[in-house]
Amino acid sequence: MKTQETKAKKILLVEDEKHLAKGLKFNLEREGYEVSLAEDGVTALQRLNEIDFDLLILDLMLPKMGGLEVARKIRDTHARFPILILTAKSTESDRELGLETGADDYLTKPFHLPELLLRVKGILRRWEWYKTPLHDQEVFRFGKMWINFATGKAKGASGELLLTNKEALIMKLLISKKGEAVSRDELLEKVWGYEPGTETRTVDNFIARLRKYFEKKPQKPERIVTVREKGYQFNP
Repeated sequence: MKTQETKAKKILLVEDEKHLAKGLKFNLEREGYEVSLAEDGVTALQRLNEIDFDLLILDLMLPKMGGLEVARKIRDTHARFPILILTAKSTESDRELGLETGADDYLTKPFHLPELLLRVKGILRRWEWYKTPLHDQEVFRFGKMWINFATGKAKGASGELLLTNKEALIMKLLISKKGEAVSRDELLEKVWGYEPGTETRTVDNFIARLRKYFEKKPQKPERIVTVREKGYQFNP
């Protein structure tokens, strides 16, 4: 019996180096993706308004409008949309700036093609997991607070807010295992796609931010608590 074909994921590749863009498009299409090209930030935003893409691969050094500005504008209206940044900049501060802007991942040029393909696959896999409702409900309520995982809107201890993609992914993972400790390695692997054992303060920084949203006293957390030598635990 013939199985139903899976719809190809649509990727918008924004890269002004024509040779690189052509090569990436060819290899991504070999993996089964449907790829569109844009050579500058303004064109990229126009394409995103016209077509429902599944992923944006975004170079930072672009004509007309830089990649970081493109990412910021996208996050103003599409908090959940997956973004993979490509850049020749390799310092830790550059990486943090890209991730703070709302990127899901960050790849420094020159990179190996297999690594790019793995990053793309990982982002799309995490995005599919994220879109799966919790207990058939898009809105999760705890006390007087709530999170709408379809829109990223939430109500915290101090009022309503909009969660970034990473913030929402972390909360969904913690909530899906409420009452259990989730290790830093599991958070890094499922939310960022990093290898277990990666040394980074990224998780701790995000947890601190989430506590500011959902704890009455962030310095004495009751909902997002640290479990010594095990990780973090969500208590509804």
